[in-house]
Amino acid sequence: MDTLQELQKWYHSQCDGDWEHGYGVEIGTLDNPGWRVSINLAGTPLAEQSFGPVERLGHKTEWIHCQVRDGKFEGHGGPFMLNEILQAFLTWAAETHTA
Repeated sequence: MDTLQELQKWYHSQCDGDWEHGYGVEIGTLDNPGWRVSINLAGTPLAEQSFGPVERLGHKTEWIHCQVRDGKFEGHGGPFMLNEILQAFLTWAAETHTA
């Protein structure tokens, strides 16, 4: 399964007739340039789980920073790092699900 399919599957598994009305997944762009991903964890099994921040500051197009703050997964990265940001989230979600 590819990254986008995995994210869609995770999102759908959270939809309970309520959660999707107030929470969800947001993907946008940064002006430096890059990507930002915000996933609200309220009401999900991930809400109380710890997440070890991911940070790799490399080339100006290949950097990534992911953390959980204020009940949200927040990922930021260079213009070619969207897949890696989403994979950081999905790997954590899968590890938490099997723990």
